[in-house]
Amino acid sequence: MQKEKKFMQHGKVSVYSHSVKVAVLSLFLAELFRVKVNRDAMMRGALLHDYFLYDWHEKDASHRWHGFSHAQTALKNARKDFELGEIEQDVIQKHMFPLNLKPPKYKESVLVCVADKISALDETIRKR
Repeated sequence: MQKEKKFMQHGKVSVYSHSVKVAVLSLFLAELFRVKVNRDAMMRGALLHDYFLYDWHEKDASHRWHGFSHAQTALKNARKDFELGEIEQDVIQKHMFPLNLKPPKYKESVLVCVADKISALDETIRKR
């Protein structure tokens, strides 16, 4: 995950910082709404949800559909570097719903998906 510190996500926020923020916010939302979750799986999935390991801002044809494709890239990279359970894989793969058409299967995935949208919006607005 140290590689993520080199890549910007939204504005001046690195992919690493964004992922940590999403993990913390996911946990906060679970506690706020009193949702019982597998905390370890949710945290691991949240930390790895954007493990795509490239700068999507660079002009490159392969980045053109980043919003639609990076969840699969992140999952592929995470599977290569880590042992993942079903929840963690679902969190990573489904965090871009509804851009990716398959909805989240687990409550942990739903919370990370929501936390990701909130974080991205906050980071984008603060950029301006």
